[in-house]
Amino acid sequence: MAERGANLVVINPGSSNVRIGFASQDVPFNIPHCIARHITQRKDDTPRLSVRDKVMLNCHATPSQNAERERAYDIIASLLKIPFLDEEMPSANQALPPKMGRVDALSSQQNKDDSKFTWTDVMDRKRPVDKDADVDPLQRSTPDDTEPNSEENMYKEIIFGEDALKIPPSESYCLSHPIRRGHFNISQDYSLHQVLEDLRTIWNWILTEKLHINPRDRHLYSAILVLGETFDNREIKEMLSIVLCDLGFSTAVIHQEALAAAFGNGLSTSCVVNIGAQVTQVVCVEDGVALPHTALALPYGGDDISRCLLWVQRRHRTWPNFQTDPVNRPIDMLMLNKLKESYSQIRSGSFDAVSVVHSYEHEKSVGHQKTKLSALNVPPMGLLYPRVLVPEEYPPPPRSWFQDYDDMLEDTWQTSDSLYSSGNGGFGMWDNYPMFPTRLKKFDNIGLVEAIVGGTASTAGLAPVLEQRVLNTIPSNQPIEKAEVLQSRSYPLFVPWKGGVVIFMKTVMGCRARSQPLRCCSRTLVTVCWTRTVTLTQPLRWRAAMSRGSQEGDLDDDPGMER
Repeated sequence: MAERGANLVVINPGSSNVRIGFASQDVPFNIPHCIARHITQRKDDTPRLSVRDKVMLNCHATPSQNAERERAYDIIASLLKIPFLDEEMPSANQALPPKMGRVDALSSQQNKDDSKFTWTDVMDRKRPVDKDADVDPLQRSTPDDTEPNSEENMYKEIIFGEDALKIPPSESYCLSHPIRRGHFNISQDYSLHQVLEDLRTIWNWILTEKLHINPRDRHLYSAILVLGETFDNREIKEMLSIVLCDLGFSTAVIHQEALAAAFGNGLSTSCVVNIGAQVTQVVCVEDGVALPHTALALPYGGDDISRCLLWVQRRHRTWPNFQTDPVNRPIDMLMLNKLKESYSQIRSGSFDAVSVVHSYEHEKSVGHQKTKLSALNVPPMGLLYPRVLVPEEYPPPPRSWFQDYDDMLEDTWQTSDSLYSSGNGGFGMWDNYPMFPTRLKKFDNIGLVEAIVGGTASTAGLAPVLEQRVLNTIPSNQPIEKAEVLQSRSYPLFVPWKGGVVIFMKTVMGCRARSQPLRCCSRTLVTVCWTRTVTLTQPLRWRAAMSRGSQEGDLDDDPGMER
C-alpha cells in the first residue's frame, strides 16, 4: 500500500475543511478550506477584514424562527430530563446569573495557555535588491540616505488555512470560502471564475507547501477526488478540470464520499450518515453500490451546532459580555468549534462545564473569562431536532447559478428530494422521514447497519441516540429488533478520505482493463464508483485549451464519462 500510494494524492474537499494527503499517509492534512486576499483600501476608508458574501447571504434569525427554536429546546429538554428554557432563568436584577462563576485571577497554567494565541502576521518582510551593487563604492549612497539593505514591509497578497482565520480584524483582507453548504459558493459578489481560481490556488498551495510536490513533477502523480453527494455535475466537471488541467495531474479518479466511507469502515453494505461542518448526508450502500433514491442531504452540520451552543449560553445568560459573532468573525467560530469538540455530548440530566471563553474584539489584548457553560447536551441534539439550530442564519448559495445544460438526462434523485427544492430548507424531509416506505424498505434490505462519519460523528452519546431514533421510526409490523451503529475504525473525519484509497487500490486496475482510457488535454482520465453520469464537454475542453494550449489530437474526440 505504501509503495503504490507514494504517487497518489487523495483530495476530499468540504465546505469548511479540505483533506489532502498521499495515499501512503495514515492521516491527511486537514486544512481550513478558505483563502484571504489583500485588498487595496481608499484613503478615506478604514482598513477592515471583510468576509465575502456576509452581506448578500448571511442573516439573523427572525422572531418566528426564534420561537420555533425555543419550542424545539423544550422538546429536547423533556427528552434529556433537564429544566425547560424558562425554568431557571435569572432575574433581570441579578448582576451575575447563578450558573456563572467569574474568576478575576487565573492560574499560571491557564495564563500560559491563553498566551499561546497570536494573530497572523500579515507583513511579508523582504529585502529589496541593492541597486548600488555594481556602482563604484565611492559613488554609493551615504548612510544618511535610504539604506538599500533595510527590510521593506509589504502586505502578504494571499494567506491560506488557519492563518487566514486569524487575520486581525483591522487589516485589509477579504476572506473567501469557495464551498458553502456543499456547493460552490457562487453569488452576485463571488463569481464562478473567482471560486474556481480560489480552489485552484488553495489546492496548489497545499500540494506545494504541505506535500512538497513541485508543479513540474505533478505529471508523475495521480489524483483521487472523494466528493460528497451534494455536488452537481457541473461542479464535478470544474473540479476535474482543475485537477487535470490546472494542477497538472496525469490521472484523476472520482469516488463517491458515501461509498468511500463504507469501504473505509470495511463494509460493503451500510447506511452512511456523514455529518459534515455545514451539510449532513445520508446515503444507503448495498453490495458496494450507493442507492441514489436513498440519498438525503440536510442543510446543517457541526458549524450550526457551534452557533447553537452560543445561543444556548446567551439564553441562559452564562455567556460573558463579549461581542461574539461566529457568522461574520471567523476567529469566533474557531473558538466555538473548540468548545463544542471539548464539552458537547449527548447524555441525560443536566450537564454543565467550566471553561475559559475568549474575546477577540481588541487585537492588542485577547480578553478571556472563566465561565460555567450550561446545557451542553442540547446543541448536538439539533441533529435530530434541526429547528433548534436555525440554519437559515447561514443559508446555501442561490441555486440559479447551477444550471448544467450539458446534462441530457435529469437526475431524478436530485430533483425529487433536493436539498434546496423546498422553502423549508430540508426540515420537511427530516420530519417526514418515517413516512417514506421505500426508504424503510431499503433500510430493511441492508439490515440496519449504520456507519457515522464526519467530524461531528465523534460526539459522545450520539450512536445510542441514533440507534433508538431509527428503531422508533420502524413500523411495528417490520421484523426488525435491532439497529446497530458501528464505531469507525479510525477518526471519523478521515474515514471517507481513507476509503477512497481502498476503493482505488481494488478497482482502478480492473476498470482500466475493461474500458479504454479517455484522453483529455494529454491527461488520462479514469472515473470509477459514481452513480451519476457526468459528461465532460465544453467547460473542460475550453479551459484545457486556454490553460495548456490546443494539443493535436487531444481535443478532436468529444470526451465523456461512463458510469
